[in-house]
Amino acid sequence: MSTISIRAAVYLRVSLDRNMDGLAIDRQRDDCLKIARDRGWQVIEEYVDQSKSATDKTKKRPAYDRMVADYEAGNFEAIICWDLDRLTRQPRQLEDWIDAAKDRGLKLVTANGEADLTTDGGRMYARVKAAVAVGEVERKAVRQSRAQLQRAQQGRAPKGTRPLGYATSGEVIAHEAQVVAEMFRLFAISNGTPIAAIASALSGKAGAEAPRSIPHLPKFSRTLMIERNERRMAEGLDPKPVPPDGPWTSSTVLGILRNPRYAGYSVYTNRSDRSDKNKRRNWYAQIIRDEDGQPIRGQWDPLVDELTWLTVQERLNDQTRITNRTGSTARKHLGSSLYLCGICDRPITAHSRGYRCSEGGHVTRSRPHIDEFVLQLIRERLARPDLQDVLPVRDEPRLLAIQAEIRERQGRIKRAQHDYDEEITEAHDFRRIRDRQNAAIADLEAERLRLSVGNDLGGVLGASEPVKAFDDADLAVKRRVIDFFCTVRLLPAPRGRKGFDPSTVAVAPK
Repeated sequence: MSTISIRAAVYLRVSLDRNMDGLAIDRQRDDCLKIARDRGWQVIEEYVDQSKSATDKTKKRPAYDRMVADYEAGNFEAIICWDLDRLTRQPRQLEDWIDAAKDRGLKLVTANGEADLTTDGGRMYARVKAAVAVGEVERKAVRQSRAQLQRAQQGRAPKGTRPLGYATSGEVIAHEAQVVAEMFRLFAISNGTPIAAIASALSGKAGAEAPRSIPHLPKFSRTLMIERNERRMAEGLDPKPVPPDGPWTSSTVLGILRNPRYAGYSVYTNRSDRSDKNKRRNWYAQIIRDEDGQPIRGQWDPLVDELTWLTVQERLNDQTRITNRTGSTARKHLGSSLYLCGICDRPITAHSRGYRCSEGGHVTRSRPHIDEFVLQLIRERLARPDLQDVLPVRDEPRLLAIQAEIRERQGRIKRAQHDYDEEITEAHDFRRIRDRQNAAIADLEAERLRLSVGNDLGGVLGASEPVKAFDDADLAVKRRVIDFFCTVRLLPAPRGRKGFDPSTVAVAPK
């Protein structure tokens, strides 16, 4: 085969093009095309991966993958790249190209000179260069990780993309911080606002489940890009395209609720732990601790208190929520799982336009009249002059003590489970410990609910016009107010009698 007939591919790559202006790629292209002209080779196609790492084997390089497929199809016989590490930093990938050179005569040329993979000397050179490149990357990663760990141990804000509510320096961004605090408050309270409803409110979507206390915010990726463009223009650079506004996702809200930084904890993510599938454990593992095992506090103002953050984590970890197939904990109807069956005392569920007993089908009732009847009773209770007498008082020290005791008793259950798994204790001993601790935890949870319920009611009880505040509240708040004042039981409707009979709705004050 004559030299002039050789078909060549040009591969161009830069790991990180911060300015995304393509100048680095252009410099590589000029050098590679000069090589093709000097050798008289025909460049059949250019393959460009811009801001694509060749070090991380989990990262996709679309142009590289397409080039591999085209070579396998016989589209070219030579590859020109600026340097060998532009082509690959993975020894395994390099071995594939060495096999191609040995078996099919692939020619590989770099701007630093020809890497002849058909000779033992050329292959040794390529392997050594690839190994050196990997070593340099690993040493750099160690230095960076050590610096990040040191920052975290000093309680300094991590570098990188800022979280909602904080500037990169760790300073609080007031209007965002208020939204974050409200997200935690709404999710922490008993029967709290679902993640999907919070995402809907942030997206500006109206609905019964969307809390009115959370304002619409532009999608965070859009806000970050606008801020980056402001910095670029201040440096005399052209702005990059700004993504359009769009809906917030539940996964974004979940990431905010999981983040320990909002409780003032200093955090560090060890890259070696990222393979751990237990994401719930990873969030706790991010918290940096001192030699005594105590969490290190960050040099920034927390947006939520420790108790609220821990309460949110417990609710997120709840197995009944985690195993929900739809991922939604939203209640669409006022009485769903709030009203009880008047026969078996089990929760009532909603279906179509009615309610029915979730167990034995003892009760099936039409929904609208029942809901309006219950709402009117609550309005009458809220209008009474003695409303202030029922306002609960929050005891913060006791709440913290309850939280600590719950964690301690949960730890006892885990230790008992471990001893049973290791065959140190018998099954009956494990059950005895578990049942006793669970009973104590249930009592503590009930006490915590009584102490924190004032925050559950969306400010309705303390409002200047409680009835109006109740009517203006979202569905989740209305349900909590009802649950605070009374227990509602539905009885079967009398046969043959038309219309709504209030006597079939038993409302017992709490």
